[in-house]
Amino acid sequence: MRLEALTLLRCVEHVHGHLGWLAAAVLVHPAVLLRDGKRRAHAAVATAAGLVTLVAALGAWLYVGYREHLRQRLFIESRTVGLLFERKEHLAFGVLLLAWAGAAAYFASSRAGEATREHLRKVAYRAFCVSAALAVVVAVLGTTVAVCLSF
Repeated sequence: MRLEALTLLRCVEHVHGHLGWLAAAVLVHPAVLLRDGKRRAHAAVATAAGLVTLVAALGAWLYVGYREHLRQRLFIESRTVGLLFERKEHLAFGVLLLAWAGAAAYFASSRAGEATREHLRKVAYRAFCVSAALAVVVAVLGTTVAVCLSF
């Protein structure tokens, strides 16, 4: 692969990693706001779900380069770290899914009846709490892998 392409992959990899840590922090905000069932959290929920989606899209774009250039070397150098990266991918999907589920529950709660509204807000709160916790684990695993091997 040409040097320019590897340089682009490396730059996107760094942006992806930094935005991943930022997403982990941003996911905490809707969780904190949604503890109180009456607070509005439109901007926090939309920002968190949007940032997580952006980070996931960058990760999906990077995956082709990872598979072609790094995966085999990573497993040769350290099978354990290679497996950590594979788990990171699975957990990252959970972060994305839970952030979307939390956003969907939150925005659906505004159109629901009183009893359903309270239940949906609790679902949104729990989804963002778990998504934030998983995002921290994903960021730690991603950083661990990046320390071992990069583009």
